[in-house]
Amino acid sequence: MLRRLHHDQPESFAFTPANLEWARAQLTKYPEGREASGVIPLLWRAQEQEGWLTKPAIEYVADMLGMAYVRVLEVATFYFMFQLQPVGSVAHFQICGTLSCMIMGAEDLVAIAREKIAPEPHMLSEDGRFSWEEVECLGSCANAPMAQVGKDFYEDLTTEGFAGLIDRLAAGEVPVPGPQNGRYGAEPLAGLSSLTEYESGRTQYNASVALATELGDTIKRIDGSEAPATTPWLAGGRKVHVSAKKAAPKPAPQKAPAKAPATAPATTPAGAPAGEAKKPRSLKAPRKAGADDLKMIKGVGPKLEALLHSLGFFHFDQIAKWTEAEVAWVDENLTGFKGRVSRDDWVAQARLLAAGEQTEFSKKVKDGDVYKT
Repeated sequence: MLRRLHHDQPESFAFTPANLEWARAQLTKYPEGREASGVIPLLWRAQEQEGWLTKPAIEYVADMLGMAYVRVLEVATFYFMFQLQPVGSVAHFQICGTLSCMIMGAEDLVAIAREKIAPEPHMLSEDGRFSWEEVECLGSCANAPMAQVGKDFYEDLTTEGFAGLIDRLAAGEVPVPGPQNGRYGAEPLAGLSSLTEYESGRTQYNASVALATELGDTIKRIDGSEAPATTPWLAGGRKVHVSAKKAAPKPAPQKAPAKAPATAPATTPAGAPAGEAKKPRSLKAPRKAGADDLKMIKGVGPKLEALLHSLGFFHFDQIAKWTEAEVAWVDENLTGFKGRVSRDDWVAQARLLAAGEQTEFSKKVKDGDVYKT
């Protein structure tokens, strides 16, 4: 099946502060220099935040991991777990259509979806709240037919039960996931025929349903509030192979000059307070030798480079001289890319590049490991 990006794309994407914190913590799982291993969880997080995976989100994750855009696009288009077009704001139903489910009535469920949601898969309902698609085996053959909604399975469905499920979700309810005919997990419909001594001691729901019910997260998209609970490897003082920059946001994008007196107040060259946004000095055109390749700075892609040129910034030494107040101005005026300067610490990178040195990212660019055209 040919999978392409949706024709209508938003202008930009950025993780919420909580999701950005989560993403940076996720990268501590991997050795330094191997952060690309986190591409799938970060793409999934972006999809959870927006509902579907947009082109700006793919590029955002690529920039965050220092990967070529095309490499991340390959991942996004390969795995069907990633939705490349808008889905229902309330629920997207993935109806299993493989053998067991088909024998048990999956085609009838598809007919209900066509009637109550939209006539074609991936088409939004009139109110934009629901969508559906038919998918390959989801591994719940003993409970066929079934459909996946968000992170949970709704199993042992009938046409009436499926229609009622849609109506309940439309009314704002969060129906209990799992078997819809009263059975416990994938046990025989008539009840246990062995190990019956354990039946009296079990919980109301099987483990996955119990957790989903407790969290109420069947149709809840990730907002980052659960970040501390999903990064347990950071507890107990465990050492991780990751730079401090990736582990947590820096409190300030630029250090004070080394020779400045300890008691001297932080000011811009014009005397403005450091926290006050101030436009940096710009140029009308690049110098005679030509503009520097600003894409050597991690976080700057072709679009951002063009935007920087339009603002009058063509050279590494210009960026290297930005004060905190000037960084704040640029961060605010990068339409569609706000916050990028601070996030990737462009000033520190530009200082090295202006001095003729290399960063880890610029080395990758020169070696051809980063797509930048």
